[in-house]
Order: sequence, then structure tokens, then C-alpha cells
Amino acid sequence: MTPEDVLPEELLDRIRARAAGYDQHNTFFHEDLLELVEAGYLKLFVPTDDGGKGLGLAAAAQCQRRLATAAPATALAVNMHLVWTGVAQVLGMRGDTSLDFVLKEAAAGEIFAFGNSEAGNDSVLFDSRTMAEPLPGGGYAFTGTKIFTSLSPAWTRLGIFGKDPSGRDGDGELVHGFITRETPGYRILDDWDTLGMRASQSNTTVLEGVEVPAERIFRLLPVGPNRDPLIFAIFACFETLLAAVYTGVGERALAVGVEAVKRRTSFKNAGRSYAQDPDIRWKVADAAMAMDNLYPQLATVTADVDSLADHGPQWVPKLVGLKVNATETARRVVDLAVRVSGGSSYFRGSELERLYRDVLAGMFHPSDDESAHNTVATAWLGPLED
Repeated sequence: MTPEDVLPEELLDRIRARAAGYDQHNTFFHEDLLELVEAGYLKLFVPTDDGGKGLGLAAAAQCQRRLATAAPATALAVNMHLVWTGVAQVLGMRGDTSLDFVLKEAAAGEIFAFGNSEAGNDSVLFDSRTMAEPLPGGGYAFTGTKIFTSLSPAWTRLGIFGKDPSGRDGDGELVHGFITRETPGYRILDDWDTLGMRASQSNTTVLEGVEVPAERIFRLLPVGPNRDPLIFAIFACFETLLAAVYTGVGERALAVGVEAVKRRTSFKNAGRSYAQDPDIRWKVADAAMAMDNLYPQLATVTADVDSLADHGPQWVPKLVGLKVNATETARRVVDLAVRVSGGSSYFRGSELERLYRDVLAGMFHPSDDESAHNTVATAWLGPLED
């Protein structure tokens, strides 16, 4: 099954036609989501026996790359659902069935969102500022604030985690679980008014003692780095699917820039096409070569996840390296596309103006540039000495 089979051109055109309006009015992509649900897009990782597409990470990433060429904010938000269903699939392929229920519920139409990000938490998955208080019977009550909760208007299942300071004999324990839309004890703030990726509506979620019963708690982990398969699965899906979205942004920016260059003519050179200008041609070639370096990296890393490749301690560097390369390459390519397209791309409402704002969000997703370089340097050179 190809990305074109999953996202036919007619559907992609309708999604692209709505993107500017969502951005202008800062509204959620309700119509996009309805059509994607009807097309079975949210079931990319769901097994075919359960009515899904049965795809692996490599194929799903290419679908997300294609979706992002039409509507980056829609693709970015859908990523969060695909991260959880992808995590369940990646774990299942490695013999861990703890999240099989996620795929079952996704098959039944549930929409998952990712409620892990916290302001000021640069430990990401290895610590939490959210408190998880043990309850009788094995459940926990969570109190804290989660930021960048994409799909806020639509999710029916929200994955959250927090820290029980008393766990593991006082060393602290990280508690992972899911709440439903109907669970009392949380609030969604209407605070998503951002520079770009506006349709994602990634609002802040405030947890006010929200209770997760024992049957919805799926992981208890020590504080700090660890080799639990869940951590690998989250990193693998989160980083690669993010990379796919920004690869799509760069791909679209290059295409729009090329179209603009072919349309533009030079008054000084008697109407000669800018496609014949050596400086413009250099910039287009620079953007094209940058994208050509990115496509195989995305394909290789995702295929390695699917094939259970063993990269040992190099796995995390490969994943964060892909994410940073994708977001930085896309930003560079969008910039080049704006440069060759002329002043019209600076006006509100142009597609490149929107892509220019959307692509900047890539800097803020984990792993950020500084963290990623530290991770890769440590993998190759060892840790810093005290």
C-alpha cells in the first residue's frame, strides 16, 4: 500500500485547500479530521484483521510526509495519535503486548493524544514535574500541567505521566497511564495562539487530581534514563514521525518555490524567466540537494525500526539526528524557497509565508538541537568528565 493509496490526490487537494483558512482563523482542522477518519488514516498501524491499514513505521512515515505537503499543522497533530498507535505496534513486534489495547481502541475509533510535555522539564521522559499520588487499588491521581497537547478539541484518550516521589523506596517512580475524555479532574485551556502550526490547537492541559484506575496504568519506571522498551518505542515513533512531517514541509516549499521561479520574469532582462538566472538556479539546486540527503535518512531509520535492527547505543543518536536534520533542513529549504520566490511570499496568506511560520515549530520539539548534539557526542566520545 503506497501513500498515494492511503491519501489519494483528491483528498489531499481538499485538505490543502482548507489549510490557509484554519491558519487564518486559528481553528482546529475538524473537516480534515473527519475525512481522515473516514479514509481510515488514523488506523495506519492497526492490523488489517481489525480493520486497519496494517502499516509499519516506514510506510506510516511516508504517509505523514505526504499529508504534511498539504497541511503541516494537520499532520503534526495527527502525529500524536500515530505516536501512541505506533508505540503499541513497535512494542508488539518486540514481544511486548502491554499496549495492545491501544490498537484495539484505535480500531474502534478512539483518538489518542500525547500529554507528556511539561514546561521547563528538560529531562523529557526521564523525570516529571507532575505529581502522581498512589490511590487504593493501584490507581494514581495526577496533578500538574501539560503543554503542547495537540488534538485538544478531539482526543478521546490522553496518555499522561507523572512522578510518585515515594515510589521505589523513596527514589521516585514514573507512572504512565491513560485518561478518557469523560474522566473528571482536568481542564483544557484555550491558549493556543501561536506563530505557526495553528490548526493543531495544541492547548495546555491542567491535571487537577485526575484519577487513573489501575487498569489504565501501563508502566511504572525508575526516574532517570533506562532501557525499558517503552522509552525506545516512544523515541522511535516520536522522532521519526516528526521528521516525516518536516520532510513534507521542506518538500512542499521546494515545489512552491520552483513554481514561483518559473512564473517570475525579469524586467531588467526583457522578460527573461528567473528560471534562467544563475543565482536563482543555484539556490533551487541547493534546496533540492538538501532534500535529497534527507529522504534516504528518513527511509533508512524507519525501515530499521520495522526490521528490528540492533544499533545498540547508537539507536538514540540515530533517532535524534534524524529529527534535527529534518527540522533544520526543512527550515533551510523554506528559507531558500522564500528567497527565490520574491516579495509576494512575504504577504500574509501566501503558502510560503505560512510554511515559513510552521517550520519554525521544529526547533521546539524534543529532542532540541542542543540536547541532540549532546546525545550524539556522548555516543561517540563518551560522557563529559567531571
